[in-house]
Amino acid sequence: MIPATSFSGKRVALFGLGGSGLATARSLLAGGADLTVFDDNPKSVEAAASEGLPSGDLHGLDWSRLEALVLSPGVPLTHPKPHWAAELAREAGVPIIGDIEIFVRERAATCPRAPFIAITGTNGKSTTTALIAHCLRHAGRNTQLGGNIGVAVLTLEPPAPERHYVVECSSYQIDLAPSLAPTVGILLNLTPDHLDRHGTMENYAAIKARLLKDAGTAVIGVDDDYGAGIADWHESEGNVVVRISKEKPLQDGLFYRDGTLVLARDGVEEAQYRLAGIGSLRGRHNGQNAAAAVAALTALGLTQDEIQAGLESFPGLVHRMEQVGRASQVLFVNDSKATNADAAAPALASFERIHWIAGGLPKEGGIASLEPLFPRVAKAYLIGEAAPAFAATLGERIPYEISGTLDVAVENAARDAARSGEEEVVLLSPACASFDQFRNFEIRGESFRHLVEALPGVDVFRRG
Repeated sequence: MIPATSFSGKRVALFGLGGSGLATARSLLAGGADLTVFDDNPKSVEAAASEGLPSGDLHGLDWSRLEALVLSPGVPLTHPKPHWAAELAREAGVPIIGDIEIFVRERAATCPRAPFIAITGTNGKSTTTALIAHCLRHAGRNTQLGGNIGVAVLTLEPPAPERHYVVECSSYQIDLAPSLAPTVGILLNLTPDHLDRHGTMENYAAIKARLLKDAGTAVIGVDDDYGAGIADWHESEGNVVVRISKEKPLQDGLFYRDGTLVLARDGVEEAQYRLAGIGSLRGRHNGQNAAAAVAALTALGLTQDEIQAGLESFPGLVHRMEQVGRASQVLFVNDSKATNADAAAPALASFERIHWIAGGLPKEGGIASLEPLFPRVAKAYLIGEAAPAFAATLGERIPYEISGTLDVAVENAARDAARSGEEEVVLLSPACASFDQFRNFEIRGESFRHLVEALPGVDVFRRG
């Protein structure tokens, strides 16, 4: 745990008692804050009080005496309407912050030399975060991994001079962290997302771009207009900028080309990193993720050989194009994290002959946007509530069956793929939420893994 000593003796209110909220409350108490916690759910307040966290209705506080309101990222700050706690804080002129802000203040106060890599973007940030942390550890660096990737940042070890912090940041977290100032800040890409929380695409992009403010090195994806504009602005301000692209060659920066990452400076290609043959980094989208990682790792002083070795040993992100096992010429891939069509597209674009397991609780738009990728699908195996609608979209263009449940789909897909005698992929990439049959996408992905492990003749890949 990182005790929030920078709040010692200060009065702080905290709203939101989920996992990260409880971790933040413990950090503040350990650091000596005068804390009051609350939540709209009475059971959450009771649970917090039972472990000794000081709780109380924030309506009754003297807000003029508070140093800060710590808000959980999931609580609305502005759109569609500010939460009542945020409104009370604003009326009293009390700063509203989150757990990432507490972390960066603690780092600044106790060990500003601790390397801090912050990653954001609409897509790919979890893979990029995990890849950077893996490469650092593989090179022998003391590394802490946390943030939006699922580990509350204040549960990490306290800052130390050679301790590297690799932190995934959502737009919600950035909105609550005004003083990030990372050693390396990464903005992968920007496409419309979370507009219900941020109002407009311009506001969403501006919030994401805040992560780069005061960064020692700004790594920016320039394949979309927003990223390209942000990179130009930072360069005009004299900041250190490394552009990355998965789509086009760059005069200066890192770009993906035919399974290789190329580092160019002033139009001269200075270094190359091999991605071809690395199953966990398959596809152009992973070319962008790897380019961001290489740029960050280079800025942190790793050698080309260290970076290449880290890339080649990366096991991949669990449930995101995760290679589960192989039976002869059939590869089994778990992409359960693909809970909508846009998220499923990278996996479908990464393989040539796919036995596609899709379906679950449908999202708006279904799979119509994936139509250009349908020629890659040898057969579809449809499950869950979405099966009839997906069948209607597929029509007569590709073979499909309505399997209904995941166990039937895995069994039938494995049988059909084995019959062809060619290189085939059985891919779980549902393009749907899991909630009709599974509690979350993680449980769905684990179920897929267990079903594959039970198939005869499968060589199961161990997780790294």
